[in-house]
Amino acid sequence: MNAAEMKKNYHYNNPIIQTNYTADPAPMVYNDRVYLYTSHDEDGSTWFTMNDWKCYSSSDMVNWTDHGSVLHFNEFRWARGDAWAGQCVERNGKFYFYVPINKKNGGMAVGVAVSDSPLGPFKDPLGHPLVETGTGDIDPTVFIDDDGQAYLYWGNPYLWYVKLNEDMISYDQEVGIVQVELTPEGFGKREGDDPKRPTLYEEAPWFYKRNGLYYMVYAASGIPENIAYSTSTSPTGPWTFRGIIMPTQGTSFTNHPGVCDFKGRSYFFYHNGALPGGGGFTRSVCVEEFEYNPDGTFPTLNMTTEGVSPVANLNPYIRNEAETIAWSYGVRTEPCSKGGMNVCNIDDEDYIKVRSVDFGSVGAESFTACVSSVKNGGMIELRLGSPDGKLIGVLNVPNTGGYDNWKLCSTSIENTQGVHDLFFVFKGEAKNDLFKFDFWQFEEAQSRNGE
Repeated sequence: MNAAEMKKNYHYNNPIIQTNYTADPAPMVYNDRVYLYTSHDEDGSTWFTMNDWKCYSSSDMVNWTDHGSVLHFNEFRWARGDAWAGQCVERNGKFYFYVPINKKNGGMAVGVAVSDSPLGPFKDPLGHPLVETGTGDIDPTVFIDDDGQAYLYWGNPYLWYVKLNEDMISYDQEVGIVQVELTPEGFGKREGDDPKRPTLYEEAPWFYKRNGLYYMVYAASGIPENIAYSTSTSPTGPWTFRGIIMPTQGTSFTNHPGVCDFKGRSYFFYHNGALPGGGGFTRSVCVEEFEYNPDGTFPTLNMTTEGVSPVANLNPYIRNEAETIAWSYGVRTEPCSKGGMNVCNIDDEDYIKVRSVDFGSVGAESFTACVSSVKNGGMIELRLGSPDGKLIGVLNVPNTGGYDNWKLCSTSIENTQGVHDLFFVFKGEAKNDLFKFDFWQFEEAQSRNGE
């Protein structure tokens, strides 16, 4: 997809993040939201140039709020780079983020960072790696079983695990680091005679449990990768190969699974190279909804641009962050001078789509946005259904005297009722860098009338 295709394909919903390249999705359900942790391919990468991990969250599975970078590799004083695929898990009100990093003296190792919030800041409590074998220590996945025992799996080309202690930052030294036996019965047979890779297992394991069955989902079959899975009745195997979930597709030669259930539905996350400039080193996260077969097996899943349907509607009568986005064209995000994030790089004819906005039966009659500008500002057109859909109002954005001088601007709108996809379409004579956009809110008609 090139830039022109991205602009006109406003009905697309995959990839779910368009303001950055994202890869290696790791969803975590917590307090009625899905927190999605991703690695971050730098723009223009020709290798796995990755310096930090980002977090996005959603309560409806279609509008994702950008929380920015929640962890950088330099938080680990023993690391020199390579912020590759990680996973975060909550235990007893704390959040543990397991990540692979390249050590200063060479070689990958798995570290852990801890926070009191799913949004960080995450801090290294150890000052050294949590686990390392010297054999490709990447792609950690973590799961806490019903009995409280936590397991950490990782590795390429081998698959390893440890039993984490209750503190989640150390492991059972008596059991130690255990190498999983990779057999064709357990992980499928690979063509060829590479003794290091006798099975389809490649990397990117994702470990979880459902209805008493343990699942190991992983990138498989060599380069380019597909996604396969194995199951077991025990958290440590033996494993039984169950087949390919997602065939080799897309323009990225790698893939990485993430699976979660949310509000009674099941979701499968992955990445591809679908955005403009995308490819094997500039990847983007996508998601598909699926249903398990009656026997607990996966159906075959294919990459789509349609994505998923919302599981809830968005309330426009509360503060909504401008960086809560279903689809966008042209814009980027950045840390806001007031805290949090804001939308930036707003040019003439850029837009943001917010899906399934519920204006209710009474309807909205005014709109307020927090904006800043150093130029003549511009306008935010409020449209329904598409970037050139029904125009319900126009907000004029003035020169606020600086990008750090945020101003609340309001406008009346044509009374709008019901559920709609809402488009913010940006216009301005200056054409480039018109203004910045922090948050927005509609006012309901009955509130204005004092009812």
